[in-house]
Amino acid sequence: MGGCFSKPKPVELKIEVVLPEKERGKEELSASAKGSPRAYQGNGTARHFCAEERLPAPHPYPGAQDYVEAAVCHIKDLENGQMREVELGWGKVLLVKDNGEFHALGHKCPHYGAPLVKGVLSRGRVRCPWHGACFNISTGDLEDFPGLDSLHKFQVKIEKEKVYVRASKQALQLQRRTKVMAKCISPSAGHSGSTNVLIVGTGAAGLVCAETLRQEGFSDRIVLCTLDRHLPYDRPKLSKSLDTQPEQLALRPKEFFRAYGIEVLTEAQVVTVDVRNKKVVFKDGFKLEYSKLLLAPGSSPKTLSCKGKEVENVFTIRTPEDANRVVRLARGRNAVIVGAGFLGMEVAAYLTEKAHSVSVVELEETPFRKFLGERVGRALMKMFENNRVKFYMQTEVLELRAQEGKLKEVVLKSSKVVRADVCVVGIGAVPATGFLRQSGICLDSRGFIPVNKMMQTSVPGVFAAGDAVTFPLAWRNNRKVNIPHWQMAHAQGRVAAQNMLAQEAEISTLPYLWTAMFGKSLRYAGYGEGFDDVIIQGDLEELKFVAFYTKGDEVIAVASMNYDPIVSKVAEVLASGRAIRKREVELFVLYSKTGDMSWLTGKGS
Repeated sequence: MGGCFSKPKPVELKIEVVLPEKERGKEELSASAKGSPRAYQGNGTARHFCAEERLPAPHPYPGAQDYVEAAVCHIKDLENGQMREVELGWGKVLLVKDNGEFHALGHKCPHYGAPLVKGVLSRGRVRCPWHGACFNISTGDLEDFPGLDSLHKFQVKIEKEKVYVRASKQALQLQRRTKVMAKCISPSAGHSGSTNVLIVGTGAAGLVCAETLRQEGFSDRIVLCTLDRHLPYDRPKLSKSLDTQPEQLALRPKEFFRAYGIEVLTEAQVVTVDVRNKKVVFKDGFKLEYSKLLLAPGSSPKTLSCKGKEVENVFTIRTPEDANRVVRLARGRNAVIVGAGFLGMEVAAYLTEKAHSVSVVELEETPFRKFLGERVGRALMKMFENNRVKFYMQTEVLELRAQEGKLKEVVLKSSKVVRADVCVVGIGAVPATGFLRQSGICLDSRGFIPVNKMMQTSVPGVFAAGDAVTFPLAWRNNRKVNIPHWQMAHAQGRVAAQNMLAQEAEISTLPYLWTAMFGKSLRYAGYGEGFDDVIIQGDLEELKFVAFYTKGDEVIAVASMNYDPIVSKVAEVLASGRAIRKREVELFVLYSKTGDMSWLTGKGS
């Protein structure tokens, strides 16, 4: 194999392009799995994930009975730029009219099932109202993240001024489409010590990189490795739903990795990277050579450094096991959360119905103050207090006291003593890049890996993505930033894969994130660091508002609760390259009593 990095074979790409619609639907719903698993030996033990299951085989040739066709509306029922959900008997379809043409797509976002009809249609794509994923209306393809899957595209025809849609029944029920992917054709025998692509880290960046390579027709060996004991999972859910089991969090089933020859090494710690010889060494001495390398190690949570930090039942939420143990220990007991950032507040919200008491300790005056500002932070704090969460602000932990080794009290610098049976620490994180210090790969003073727009590090053939990188944010004049968000990690993983294949892609996605507390979601788009003013429309007390974060004359971020799809609308405007001026927003807040956002889609500034 020797590091040969071939471009996709034309025939493989041709298959993806010309496969007839009726057969393509089946192909992408359930690709037949014939990939042969390979195990590496490290100290004589197989350390590689291997699944026995197979993906379900598709119907060889779908017949007419597998499809449904119906007239769904009159051609004049929809104006240009309008979307409507229509019923086909076996399920709903999103009907879109754009530039005089009708398109029919899956109606739910494959990420978390948001109704796309409530999203934003712009520039030939629809943006999800909940988390900002974007889908091309001509192909159904996922164009911006989060999520892994695309939408089905259904046939549309016009007869006698009626719009007809024809769709596969199976596609209507599944509501998601996995793109056509190459299989691994590299022989495994004799090559256990080398791989074409090695990916360190199995978060969103690592998984999307591997999937993108396969989608682009790359058929050589891909190995992912992780410290975790699980296959890639939905990490943002950990702090929002603490008693979810690992198998419920999985981003892809075991069969998927086998089908596409994506190998995953679990509980595998890389201790050295030798860039000169293109080789990594694992903690148990196992060595693996690579041709291209993606570093996506994520971050490590900061821990308390106070007296008693070693007592039992003090946690950082890093794995499903951590989260599950916290819930078990908190049930009917006293929980203390240190840190009122996203993780801490999500955990506090989740535990209110489980624990006897929930207390939050924070150095700032209000939760989220640096991120969302004083007024929004205070409104959210009130929501928590109404749900019997007790706050200890502008103080920090002095000591953790134990009884028989187990946590009993948290002593604060304000001299308050808080009863505690379990403590969750959410005070930030540092990049997990210690293993790179002697590698020759450039790290900055904080331990982040600087990359360019193509996600390349200082070393040719070595890419980096996810929470551990700083990169140029195109939308903010290429300012070097670190954005440790799930959506951004997906986008960076894709760009890294495209550049491994010499496609010269650049990172251009607009940051988008969300949090959920007490059944309410807060959405956020942009990059608000350094904001100097916040303009609020709506009612903070009712938690029905939109907050525009400005710096000088320009809107640099937006947050909302119960105001969909405003954040996706602003994201789409900013992503298109149009600036939103502070004056526009001030006039809107002054004169709009209805919350009408049509001014956002106007031309010019």
